[in-house]
Amino acid sequence: MAAEEGVVIACHNKDEFDAQMTKAKEAGKVVIIDFTASWCGPCRFIAPVFAEYAKKFPGAVFLKVDVDELKEVAEKYNVEAMPTFLFIKDGAEADKVVGARKDDLQNTIVKHVGATAASASA
Repeated sequence: MAAEEGVVIACHNKDEFDAQMTKAKEAGKVVIIDFTASWCGPCRFIAPVFAEYAKKFPGAVFLKVDVDELKEVAEKYNVEAMPTFLFIKDGAEADKVVGARKDDLQNTIVKHVGATAASASA
């Protein structure tokens, strides 16, 4: 599991997504899913920020889901706008940030994961 800490894991099919969700739930980790799309400008803007947060908050699992690639996953969580960041705790939706709102995203991560490395951010 340690090899996947600090990185954003892209899920390209439902089996991969389900496996990551199961593994995170078993490990008791919060999952933060970035619902994105290749054609979405704000998504491209926030992607490096999301990757940076993955490094800063190794206590969470950071997943990336392309809504065009995994429509059924996006529909399951009622994702209607990109980017949408969904926070899953113990298999259930705990929070959501819609839009490329860097500060809101970081504050929500701190709220659910803890301020492990938040002090290092500017």
